[in-house]
Amino acid sequence: MTGTTHDAGFKRELEEKVRAGERLSREDGIALYESDDLAWLGGLAHEVRTRKNGDVVHFNVNRHLNMTNVCTASCAYCSFQRKPGEKDAYTMRIEEAVRLAKAMENENLTELHIVNGLHPTLPWRYYPRSLKALKEALPQVSLKAFTATEIHHFEKISGMPASEILDELIDAGLESLTGGGAEIFDWEIRQHIVDHETHWEDWSRIHRLAHEKGLKTPCTMLYGHIEEPRHRVDHVLRLRELQDETGGFQVFIPLRYQHDFVDMKDGKIRNRLQARTTMATGAEALKTFAVSRLLFDNVPHVKVFWVMHGVQTAQLALNHGADDMDGSVVEYKITHDADSYGTPNKLTRDDLLELIRDAGFRPVERNTRYEIIREFEGPDADRRESPQPMRV
Repeated sequence: MTGTTHDAGFKRELEEKVRAGERLSREDGIALYESDDLAWLGGLAHEVRTRKNGDVVHFNVNRHLNMTNVCTASCAYCSFQRKPGEKDAYTMRIEEAVRLAKAMENENLTELHIVNGLHPTLPWRYYPRSLKALKEALPQVSLKAFTATEIHHFEKISGMPASEILDELIDAGLESLTGGGAEIFDWEIRQHIVDHETHWEDWSRIHRLAHEKGLKTPCTMLYGHIEEPRHRVDHVLRLRELQDETGGFQVFIPLRYQHDFVDMKDGKIRNRLQARTTMATGAEALKTFAVSRLLFDNVPHVKVFWVMHGVQTAQLALNHGADDMDGSVVEYKITHDADSYGTPNKLTRDDLLELIRDAGFRPVERNTRYEIIREFEGPDADRRESPQPMRV
């Protein structure tokens, strides 16, 4: 992307808007992406982030559980999905999922994050039963499960409306949907990257229903592939409008699109976009966090998922609008099936505390609903000469 050096008048006008709490427009968002002054952009986003969340970085101790990678869809960017009969396709029996979850019990986790493929033959009943069994096995752990795409799939396989599906899942222990399936909503881009039938209309309908039932949910955006900055702005503004209506989004999570590498078990490259894409640079990632924080004025938190950004970029994102760093993911199959650039599989609670303090912030452990579980000491003032990491 080519940057533009905006004049002082433009910058002053944007600063005044942001400091007055005035809502930024679509045109403002596109102009911010055109700016090549990342230090200014990051500083402005950091002001907003500090106003909303002080010097705190939230985290939670979670684990990811993917009960099946069998999927009817073949989304262009996805390295996770397998077709029935492929040699590393798998589907867990409920007992196996419970056994895996129980093995995590002594890690003090507070959240289980469950996302699956759209399995062609698993019956609808499998899903509420699995949640019920997991909740019985781990009663203190919040179940954050299923994308809006999965809920839409459940409608098709069960013949039930989403409202009834959500009621059953909530009765079984569901505390939050996940934010996935959003990718980029604009059809100009979406038709080239998504191979399922859940688009903005159904994604927003399902999250609206979840919010009406008292669930708080995250929302996401997959960036850095074939979209342009205007598509990112459009995506955030659709979510901002829905948030005006429901107030149910707790956090926005920009997800960096990943290339696939031929070090997978079967040597196949499943990512059909990568021949014509490069992954977003660290600077592009930081710009996306900053602009998202400035545009999304009605969502309290912006999260950096360190697994998709690498640890150093994640730390820098905390100075560019993010106030939440995703927790102690011990194994995250969806990214690690694609990624080979050295992101660790696991960060312990101590690792996270060190990373957050090293970036100049005070760590606070939260639960799925952003209720504070425990506050920790901030950075050691004697150890650091400067409270912020070096900008890129």
